Amino acid sequence: MTIEAQQRSRQQHPRAYWVAAAAVAAGAMVSVALGVYGRQHQPSGQATWMFGFPSMIGMKVWLALVAGGLAVVQLTSALWLYGKLGRPAGRAVGIAHRVSGTTAVLVSLPVAYHCLWSLGFQSYDARVMAHAVFGCVFYGAFVTKILALHTRASPGWLLPLAGGLLLSALVVVVLTSSLWYLNNVGIPPGSVGS
Repeated sequence: MTIEAQQRSRQQHPRAYWVAAAAVAAGAMVSVALGVYGRQHQPSGQATWMFGFPSMIGMKVWLALVAGGLAVVQLTSALWLYGKLGRPAGRAVGIAHRVSGTTAVLVSLPVAYHCLWSLGFQSYDARVMAHAVFGCVFYGAFVTKILALHTRASPGWLLPLAGGLLLSALVVVVLTSSLWYLNNVGIPPGSVGS
């Protein structure tokens, strides 16, 4: 079944909008819960594990950049799957989309954990506030997208909307963290070439 056929069948389901409301509500609850936890939790200021990186900031910068690179794969493969690149997408494109998305979320988890546990939800300037808010939105959009993907009754518009929000949130997070750090501070201490 093509993506267009799946969307048409989903749009005709009588409970589609209730399912969409539930998926969006679940994603919103995750976003808010992460923000509240990050705001209320007393930051430790310490890294718990660094996966072989010499510093917490080095780990966060490089893993977030990997997630950002995978976001490019996500965008390209999603456009291809939806027929926007002018060529039909084969099975390999769908597999690449799922693998790159799963990997991006997995790579982002230690970064998010250290943001919330070690640093907390901070808002001392606009960049940091945007980073904190969109970091929480990223995981909420992920929950919404997964629910839209695995619920037959979800409307056809929900999956691309949740995926677009997920991608946009990740782009904002990477721009306000890793790329900002590399542009304003430089290569993290202990990194090759620093």
